[in-house]
Amino acid sequence: MKRLALLVVAALFTSLFLTPTTATAETKKSKVSTTSTKKEKVDKIRCKATKSAAQNPLRISPPNSILKRGPRTITLQTNCGDIVIQTFFRQAPVTITVLSTLINGGFYNRTLCHRLTTEGIFVLQCGDPTAKGTGGPDFRYGDENLPLAGDDNYPEGIVAMANSGQKNTNGSQFFLVYKDTTLGPNYTIWGRIISGLEIVKYIAEGGEKDGDADGVPIRTIAIEKAFTN
Repeated sequence: MKRLALLVVAALFTSLFLTPTTATAETKKSKVSTTSTKKEKVDKIRCKATKSAAQNPLRISPPNSILKRGPRTITLQTNCGDIVIQTFFRQAPVTITVLSTLINGGFYNRTLCHRLTTEGIFVLQCGDPTAKGTGGPDFRYGDENLPLAGDDNYPEGIVAMANSGQKNTNGSQFFLVYKDTTLGPNYTIWGRIISGLEIVKYIAEGGEKDGDADGVPIRTIAIEKAFTN
């Protein structure tokens, strides 16, 4: 069995950034139709009250080996509905192995998505039980499946790992891209949202609590439970 290379460090997350790819051109007519449909979906989102709150991260040991067969999807059951993510296991086997270990250990259950950015980059960040942007497991691991530098190198629907701004500092935090975004090619892309993107857009429409472009979302969204399929 392959050994799983993990970088164990004491540093915690302090800042998290992201990146996307270029969208294909469409006719004006199809853009209007698509926009209208998406707007209708967003308008139907209803978030329930949640008892999820900031908490200390569970202590979960890192996996000892890479999965021979990774999950096809990861589902985030939120108080606003399910977000289903298709995994890129072949391109990011270490990341998916670690995420599966954390999910199976209940690491993400009853946690809040703590960060929304609405200018420059367009992402919702989750995966920190402390909800402060500094929490994660007691280990770190290497980068995989990094995109090329360029405009929109993290396109709408992509899911990628957040990090501390340094190489190979992945932990548990990840971000969901709700609109084409351009960032440095420094964040592991591990999946794509195939259902529930309208939920992320609904949270983004609500804006940030202090009226800034980067901070806690006004509309609370919590991962009530995460599971693999």
